[in-house]
Amino acid sequence: MLRCALHDALSKRRKFSETLPTTSLTDLFNDFNNLRVLIIGDVMVDAYVWGRATRLSPEAPVPVVHVARTENRLGGAANVALNVQALGATPLLCAVIGTDAGGDQLLQLLHESGLPADGILRSAQRPTTVKQRILAHGQQLLRIDSEVETDLNPDEAAQLLAAYDDLLARADVVVFEDYDKGVLSEATITECIARARQRGIPTVVDPKKKNFLAYRHCMLFKPNLKELREGLKLEFGDPVADRAGFEAAVARLQDVLTPEIVLVTLSEYGVFAQQDGQKTYLPAHLRTISDVSGAGDTVISIAALCVALGRPAAFTAALANLGGGLVCEQVGVVPVEKQRLLEEAQEAGL
Repeated sequence: MLRCALHDALSKRRKFSETLPTTSLTDLFNDFNNLRVLIIGDVMVDAYVWGRATRLSPEAPVPVVHVARTENRLGGAANVALNVQALGATPLLCAVIGTDAGGDQLLQLLHESGLPADGILRSAQRPTTVKQRILAHGQQLLRIDSEVETDLNPDEAAQLLAAYDDLLARADVVVFEDYDKGVLSEATITECIARARQRGIPTVVDPKKKNFLAYRHCMLFKPNLKELREGLKLEFGDPVADRAGFEAAVARLQDVLTPEIVLVTLSEYGVFAQQDGQKTYLPAHLRTISDVSGAGDTVISIAALCVALGRPAAFTAALANLGGGLVCEQVGVVPVEKQRLLEEAQEAGL
């Protein structure tokens, strides 16, 4: 049986149709502060162990790590919430966690970060997803995942939808943050998108493989190259060497899911956006890459806010591309810095 972690009274939702158009980057970033973003999907704890590795174990050919410090951070959909918060908007989280120590830890991290937990449900039937990374000398040596990937049972799914409905009444945009951990199923996704469309609330999607083709009629769909290949079961090269094959895959995606905007992150090749048949290719910005973890969370957070404010795909892709690059300069999963993003966007002439 699920129970709500916290309970807040519903507040009146600001209508999406009342959003005013922005005339400058400063106005746009100020408008972020008025938005409420509902994020539904898989939350997790990202645990880090930093240390030194100076010798190999006598038991096996593996390094012995002497622990210097440990840290726990919010990951998955919870990291999207952190990014939304860092950009000035109000995040609303909807997810299922366990009644275990990992769940307690996650709720404590939400509290410490000032994030609401009224849409977080707890189940004794599922563990909380915890990903533990072992790092030494600036490199990740090992990752240990504690999780399940089974779908919610019918009772859990029904209560998740009830929590979603409560939060949807306050939301300006919905983000689906899918990590294939079972919180989002095809039936749940279909129902959530339908309910958002009935209220005129835009939906943006950060997909994974299992439910890739379930997100029909969303407003923005954001896969990476690997997810595009796996989700459509198509083989094609990178967009530089095989532009025709890549664009054929995007066309296939458009036919199947009918999103208004397709935004594809292309790693070292930058990003691609398509809206109303118009294609935009943007190169990656030169960065000192420390860690790509969490870059996709930043991209979808920025994209959601831009969609909520009615910004076109080309601009949305450009700003998201900047933000994703910024977080890659830092180690671990961290939110984007709003002021630095604004400054870089101004320098880039967005």
